[in-house]
Amino acid sequence: MIARQPLEELVVRFTEAFNRDDLEEVLSLMSEDAIYDEFDGRRRRGRSEIRAAFEPQFRGDFGRIRFHTEDLFLDERDGKALIRWRCSIEKGGRTRFWRGLDVLHVKDGRITEKHTYAKAERLRLQESD
Repeated sequence: MIARQPLEELVVRFTEAFNRDDLEEVLSLMSEDAIYDEFDGRRRRGRSEIRAAFEPQFRGDFGRIRFHTEDLFLDERDGKALIRWRCSIEKGGRTRFWRGLDVLHVKDGRITEKHTYAKAERLRLQESD
């Protein structure tokens, strides 16, 4: 069991690190043997594989990516969190977005699993929401 406040703080800190493009911070919040299950079905194991998966995003290869939290559900007993977000990508004067969620498993103060699910087959263009 994890206390609610530390679990929530970890999830918020993890999301904020993504929004600052701080790959080192993201990886520091994950266990050495963490699993990243991507929305396209690929599975990465360990920080080095996860780093390789995230590097293009953090370099800005796809544009400026930001995650806007819409809902956060915490399960302190099992050390799990579900964060529903709206992801925006700004590139070439356009904003693309999609909605998705991450199911995070936490143990000993680190994220051990990150399962990402997306709600779009292709990105939609939108000026504002």
